[in-house]
Amino acid sequence: MTKISGKITLTINSEIYSQLLSKYQPRIIQTEAENEKFLEVVEELLARKNLTPEENTILDLLVKLIEDFENKHYQLNKSTPTPRMLHLMEAQDIRKENFIFIKIFDSLENVDKVINGDLEITSQQALELGNLFNVDSSLFLNE
Repeated sequence: MTKISGKITLTINSEIYSQLLSKYQPRIIQTEAENEKFLEVVEELLARKNLTPEENTILDLLVKLIEDFENKHYQLNKSTPTPRMLHLMEAQDIRKENFIFIKIFDSLENVDKVINGDLEITSQQALELGNLFNVDSSLFLNE
């Protein structure tokens, strides 16, 4: 099995992938408890330094399942970019003083302005936030 990620084609070992499928048993999420369980798995995978192609594939699948559940039940897409960013910061225990945020927004002052709603997130900043949080960058843009 192959997975195309951007312009790089990764080869997936079917046996290893099958073992991961058996271990994590991904499925359509029906309950909050299932969502929490899969969120823990995602956090565990994100904490690892170098994921295998098979682990990356499982991670992508789990994130998609979680997004689908949360879009249906929490309607995150009806919120605005700043609360979405704040939610992800809290979920991943990232503080506004983090070097990455200062780099994305050019200064701590600008981070504060975004958080307070005095400054909108630009397209470039949205792309960088999407990469940081492993989510679609459109979450950080006003529609």
